[in-house]
Amino acid sequence: MDCCSCFGFLRKPKQRPMPISSGGRSYNHNNINNLSQELLLNGEIDDNDDGEDDASFNGDITGTSYCDNAEVPNGAKRSEEILRLRELNGLVCRQYPVKETHLLVPSEDENGNKMVNEYVREYKIGAGSYGKVVLYRSSIDGKHYAIKAFHKSHLLKLRVAPSETAMSDVLREVLIMKMVDHPNIVNLIEVIDDPTTDHFYMVLEYVDGKRVWDGSGPPGGIGEDTARKYLRDVVSGLMYLHAHNIVHGDIKPDNLLVTHSGTVKIGDFSISQVVEDDNDELRRSPGTPVFTAPECCVCLTYHGKAADTWAVGVTLYCMILGQYPFLGETLHDTYDKIVNNPLVLPDELNAQLKDLLEGLLCKDPARRITLAAVTNHTWVIGDEGPIPQYLCWCKHSSMQREGNRLMGATTAHA
Repeated sequence: MDCCSCFGFLRKPKQRPMPISSGGRSYNHNNINNLSQELLLNGEIDDNDDGEDDASFNGDITGTSYCDNAEVPNGAKRSEEILRLRELNGLVCRQYPVKETHLLVPSEDENGNKMVNEYVREYKIGAGSYGKVVLYRSSIDGKHYAIKAFHKSHLLKLRVAPSETAMSDVLREVLIMKMVDHPNIVNLIEVIDDPTTDHFYMVLEYVDGKRVWDGSGPPGGIGEDTARKYLRDVVSGLMYLHAHNIVHGDIKPDNLLVTHSGTVKIGDFSISQVVEDDNDELRRSPGTPVFTAPECCVCLTYHGKAADTWAVGVTLYCMILGQYPFLGETLHDTYDKIVNNPLVLPDELNAQLKDLLEGLLCKDPARRITLAAVTNHTWVIGDEGPIPQYLCWCKHSSMQREGNRLMGATTAHA
């Protein structure tokens, strides 16, 4: 199984979704009709591996700071400021802190397998324009881990927006994952960043299962019962993120992993952003065109949490019907359908499910159903009851109060 996309490594520099029309204004789309279906569906294109093995860099770059020249746009920079302020104030909602290692020791085990510190390399899961993800086994606890391996020099050269490099995406992803701890979110275990080498590693829990998309392609989907269970997990994890003012920005089946026990975990925070005081107005567009909310196509700004909710609706539609609700032959055509075409649902679809899909895929973000309302929706409740809401595992009462305040603010806006 190729599950690298769920860790964010197949991504090309993101194409900013271009508005197709707004208030009677027309926009010029350069080469917009030449974009492939693969970009429309996944927002990512598979690259061949660069052939460079892990821990193969031998040059001494002592004293070189790879982050000094990284250009970060105001929105991303503000996200990092908020995250670092939370970190300094102890507002880290984790039971166990992320381990930070500043010494890289490449070696080999007795069988000649390459090692990065305690981790023994087994095989590459995938590769792309950001870096690669490799399966490793810890020589200490024997567990498997998925390790994202980057070259810092490459990240700094790779533009993902006019004034932003891939390095800012990766650093923001690390900061966000250091803050969160939830059973429906992929867990960051360790960050290995040796200032004397060009390598940067994110050690993540390995989800030895599948993606929610597996088996849901045409004809038909994965069935209501399975889709309901997956949706409940996605909503639980996403509500937790929104309660802590984190906008994921790229909810889609490829970023949702299923464990062998059937639990869904949200991954890939490479374009996620942090907002302040529940003001989730953003400028940077989401990453995958076919999951983009209508307001992101026609407005300069949009509300990130409502856009995440729309993406949940597209994901549920995919799981139930095995196809996308709005998909054109080109990027322009896809955005036109997202904005202007009515939602089409089969007449024979469960009435409660149809009501939920219509609420999630409501084109007006002000009228779109909220995640808090989804937790109490008749179809979602089924035989399981309302979705449980996890706050955070906090060591100090002040941190718990902050988590409760954030969750209360989210519920109040429902």
